[in-house]
Amino acid sequence: MLRSNPNRPPELKTARELAMMREAGKLVARALKICRGMARPGVRTIEIDQAVERFYAEHQAAPLFKGYPGRVPFPAVTCLSLNEQVVHGIPGNRVLKEGDLLKVDTACKLNGWCADRAITIPIGQVSPEKARLLKVAEETLQIAIDLLPRRKWWSQVASEMQKHVEGNGFYVVKSYVGHGIGRIMHENPQVPNYVDRETRKADFRLEPGLTLAVEPMVNMGRSEVDTLGDHWTVVTRSRLPSVHVEHTLGLTADGVMIITADEGAFDDAPPSPPTEPPPAPGVS
Repeated sequence: MLRSNPNRPPELKTARELAMMREAGKLVARALKICRGMARPGVRTIEIDQAVERFYAEHQAAPLFKGYPGRVPFPAVTCLSLNEQVVHGIPGNRVLKEGDLLKVDTACKLNGWCADRAITIPIGQVSPEKARLLKVAEETLQIAIDLLPRRKWWSQVASEMQKHVEGNGFYVVKSYVGHGIGRIMHENPQVPNYVDRETRKADFRLEPGLTLAVEPMVNMGRSEVDTLGDHWTVVTRSRLPSVHVEHTLGLTADGVMIITADEGAFDDAPPSPPTEPPPAPGVS
């Protein structure tokens, strides 16, 4: 959520520090691959969260969401948000159904450096309009990746992101924004996916060494959101579907490093364990 600007410049990273962040980013990418393999009708969201928690523990990585301070500390290593839930959904006993949109957001710290990413997974066959919503959100993130090395100010990128979303008849969530990232998950600057008078006041220059978690949140019906009684789960006020996608990005003199990219994340990884559900009790 937009907060007062502490007037501190972003912390620029060296090539070595970007490489350290990439190692954390590889783990996040691999954790999300586990989520994709498990996300199907009949699976409870808590089962996905538990699998990611085991994965981080096996690789001595610290999950960044569990225990995150708030009115109630966040209880899980992933945010799993379904359909009208925008972000910060709490994993539990809810069962995935055909046609759901599952948003998976997770982050970890490895050897002192952080990475954060979110994806949206269609469960089985989704409606054409949900599929189009997801396509537009992913295109919006790609616009940011493409424009980062070609613009001087973040507002120039955010403006193009907003135009793409609204030009397709959808709405940008304005209550939540992306963020700088590095030694901690939330660094300066704040990274909005839209432009208005307030965000222009906190605009920042795009320069090598900048590391940003860019995360468009796109709603099917209006931009307004509400927070549920669990103090975390954010839902669309219209109760229509929303999509959330995110990458941690590093800007270099040569272009953009996608720190949480799938490409190269699995080169030295052992084969993933099978993701078939466990047998029912009494079945061997």
